Amino acid sequence: MSKEAEIGKKIFENVGGMENVSRIAHCMTRVRLGIRDQDEVNLEGLKKIPGVLGVVEDETLQIIVGPGVVNKVAAAMAEDAGVKIGETINENLDDVKKTGKELVEEKAAATKANMKAKQNNTSGFKRLLKSISNIFVPLIPGFVGAGLIAGIAAILTNNIVAGNLDAGVWTQYVDILTVINKGIFAFLSIYVGINTANEFGGTPVLGGGIAGVTMLTGLAEGHVITNIFTGDPVLAGQGGIIGVLFAVWLMCVLEKSLRKVIPNAIDIIVTPTIVLLVIGLITIFVIMPIAGLISEGLVSAINWTIEVGGVFAGFVLGTLFLPMVMLGLHQVLTPIHVEMIAQTGATLLLPILAMAGGGQVGASIALWIRCRKNKPLVNMIKGGLPVGILGIGEPLIYGVTVPLGRPFITACLGGGIGGAVIGAFGNVGAIAIGPSGVALIPLIANNMWIAYCIGLLSAYVGGFVLTYFFGTPKDAMEAVEA
Repeated sequence: MSKEAEIGKKIFENVGGMENVSRIAHCMTRVRLGIRDQDEVNLEGLKKIPGVLGVVEDETLQIIVGPGVVNKVAAAMAEDAGVKIGETINENLDDVKKTGKELVEEKAAATKANMKAKQNNTSGFKRLLKSISNIFVPLIPGFVGAGLIAGIAAILTNNIVAGNLDAGVWTQYVDILTVINKGIFAFLSIYVGINTANEFGGTPVLGGGIAGVTMLTGLAEGHVITNIFTGDPVLAGQGGIIGVLFAVWLMCVLEKSLRKVIPNAIDIIVTPTIVLLVIGLITIFVIMPIAGLISEGLVSAINWTIEVGGVFAGFVLGTLFLPMVMLGLHQVLTPIHVEMIAQTGATLLLPILAMAGGGQVGASIALWIRCRKNKPLVNMIKGGLPVGILGIGEPLIYGVTVPLGRPFITACLGGGIGGAVIGAFGNVGAIAIGPSGVALIPLIANNMWIAYCIGLLSAYVGGFVLTYFFGTPKDAMEAVEA
């Protein structure tokens, strides 16, 4: 056991055990612990631990161990607790509100857990998908809020151009909304860099710094950095989110390797300097040019497939999205959506994939009618349907259609019908990532929201008809009392 791990073990012993710690974090010199019961903490014992320089009682219990050492002590404690730094330990899930939805959520959770238990979650690909989810899910509220603000600004702009609003009065409001919107999207790469560093065990500010390098903000006006592969200038943001993800992951690998060999006394000075210099150079001259080619090619290929494939591409994508969700494969699409929005202003992929949730809603309504004597099933549908309409599909997927089998297939086909309709219209995109269903309507770009609504209604109808006539199991229609 290393010296730092031994310090972490003794800290646990003197704070009432691991079960009395709700959160582990650190700053430059202090391990910061969230404590459940302060009466269990032995302050004098903490101060006597070799390597502990002092203890500070505040909103968190702060154990001073010094620069360099603190990273390793906190990492060892987090590893022992089985969490990442900053995560909550033994979170009490009983506090989640279940009013009106308890039955469907419990059924959905049980089904989902059972399915995940059957999957091989130890593979490298599964871990990658989980990491991508952890990086982007915390950012989604920002995407939604900023996207809606951008939508409002777009409506005002259209009315100014059409002469419905006085430009002298309303342009300033559009400018203000744009400034607020850009507070998220202009610095999105930095937020992604911070979350990526958190996910892969690096220092968050270094992750944000490496992401900031891709913005080339320190480049003097009129100066350029030459792309060593093509001789063209390297452009700000080149490589997009894909480049940021890879660069910060590489940064985490280097940082953790350096901390194993650099003495604690100089770690706080040497490690971040080497990390920023080495990874910064690699990012500018290697990652940005290569990731730029990859991201541009990927976005172009997806847009071309949707435009050329039309109805067929929409049907296939709309049908297959829910199986992708069940396998966790949908997480890999998030950075693709972000990159499409960054390059073209909208993602044409998201509205098509959103139709999958519409198929689930239609299928669930059909089951409600056909299986009305099955009171537990009807109650689950009642609980899951409102959030399903708003684009949160897990309760209906795992609580209703997946356990019954056939309705899941007909629901997927209903989503495919909606996707085909969106594909037939063409150019239906979303300006931001957000929930699907009705909640996505304000985020639809280029005034194509009517086309999106027609597609969504088609998914509802398709899922309903297919499930009503072909997807309802006979045993589900039998009378069952709640």
